[in-house]
Amino acid sequence: MSFNPLKEKGMPLEKQLRNWHQVVAKPYKKQETDCYTRTRQILMNGIEVEAWGFKHQFGRFMSDIDFDDRANISRLGRIENQQQMTCNWLCPADQSVLETTLGYEQVAVDLTAWLAQNEPDKYVKETFDFGLLEDFDHLYRYAQFAYMTEGVEPNDIVKGQTDVIVGRPTQHHHNCNGLRLRKHYDKTTASPQTKVNILTVLSGEQQTHNFYAEHGFMYGDHVLRETYAEIKDVEEEHVTMYESLIDPSESMFEKALLHEFTEVCNYYTCLEDEVDEDIKKYWEIFLDMEIGHLQLVVQMFKKYEKRDPEEVIGSEIVIPCRFKSQKTYVQKVLENEVDKRLAPEGEYYKSIDEIPKDWASYPVQKRVAEISAPSENCINLVEFYHDRDVVEADQDLKDKEVLLLEKGLQKVGVAHNTVTPDKLKKMIEKHEKRKDIKDEII
Repeated sequence: MSFNPLKEKGMPLEKQLRNWHQVVAKPYKKQETDCYTRTRQILMNGIEVEAWGFKHQFGRFMSDIDFDDRANISRLGRIENQQQMTCNWLCPADQSVLETTLGYEQVAVDLTAWLAQNEPDKYVKETFDFGLLEDFDHLYRYAQFAYMTEGVEPNDIVKGQTDVIVGRPTQHHHNCNGLRLRKHYDKTTASPQTKVNILTVLSGEQQTHNFYAEHGFMYGDHVLRETYAEIKDVEEEHVTMYESLIDPSESMFEKALLHEFTEVCNYYTCLEDEVDEDIKKYWEIFLDMEIGHLQLVVQMFKKYEKRDPEEVIGSEIVIPCRFKSQKTYVQKVLENEVDKRLAPEGEYYKSIDEIPKDWASYPVQKRVAEISAPSENCINLVEFYHDRDVVEADQDLKDKEVLLLEKGLQKVGVAHNTVTPDKLKKMIEKHEKRKDIKDEII
C-alpha cells in the first residue's frame, strides 16, 4: 500500500510540546526486549540527534528568511530535542555501556547490510559494503571485552541474529581522511531512496561516534578505554565517508526537506515493524509529529525556492531499513571483500595487493599503532580468559575464521601486537583440546 506523506496533515506544531512525564518514557526491559527493538531505539536516537543539530545549523546560517519562519525552525528544534530524549531514555539504566555498545554495532551491521541490498546506486552500495565490514569487526572486538569484564555473551544482546567473528581488522580502518572522501551523488538525478539511505546511515554512525566519545572513559580497564578511543576514531572516518556522498550543492531548504522526510520514513518503518506495544505508541506519535514537521518545511520550500518538493523527495514513502537478520548477506560480503581498501575519490576500492607502496593510509596506520593496537590487545587478553577469541557464528563460518583473518590482514602498517593467523589457529586448537579434556571428565 502506497503512502505519500506529502498528502498527510500530521500533528500541528502547536500541539507537539509535551510535559516531562510524557517526554521521559518507561524503558524497555533488557532481559526481555527483542534485539531489534533495541536497534530501532538506538537508530532513532541518532536520527533525532542529527535532526536537532541540523536545525541549529539552519538557524546559524539562514539569515535571509522571515522571522516567523526562523522562529518555527527553532520550535522544531525544541520538539526534536524532546523526541530525542524520549528515544534515548528508552534505554534502561541496568544495561551496561558495553551491552549498549553491542547494540550500537548490531545497528551498524544490520542497518548497513539492509541499505546495501536496497541501494540503487552501485557506487553508494559499494561504500555501504565497505563500511559494513568495519562495523562488523568492531562488534567482534567489543564482544571480547563484554565477555571478559561482565560475563556477557554476544548472544545475550544480538540474540543470534548477527554473527560475531573477525571482520576487516580494526587496526586497518585508520586511513588518511582524504581517502575517505567519496564521489557524491548528483542531487538532480539521485533517487530519494539513495538520499534517505545515506542520511540514515550517516545519522547512525554519527551517534555511534558520540556515544563512544561520551561513554568510553567509563571503564577502568585501560585497554578497553583505548579500544573505545580507537573505534571512536574510526567512526569519525565513517561520518566523513558517508557525508561526502551527499551532493554539497543542495540548498539548506533541500537539506531541511530531506531531514524531515528521512525522519518520516524511519518512524513509518519503526511503526510497521515494532513488536513492543509500549514502544510502538511512541513511533506512532512521532510519525504524526514528523509529518507535521514535513508539512511546515514543505511550505517554506515552496515559498523560498518556488519548487515542487516532489523534485527532491518523490511522492511515496521510502523504507530505510527493515531490521532483521542479515547473516547470509554479510557472510558473502565478508568472504569476498574483507581485503578491500580505500582508493582515491571517484574510484571504487582496491584489494590489499593492488594498493601502492606510497598509499596515503600507511603513515597514518604506522603512527597510531606505533606502541600497540588496542583492538589487537583485546584478542591477546581474551586468550587468558577463554583460550581463544569469543565467537558466535555458524560452524561453517567459524571454520573459515583463520582464512578470513589471513585474507584481511595487511603486511604493511601492522602493529607489533597483532594476532596473526598462525597465533589464532593455535588459540583455537588449544581451546578445542581443553574442551575435549573437559568433556572426557564430565
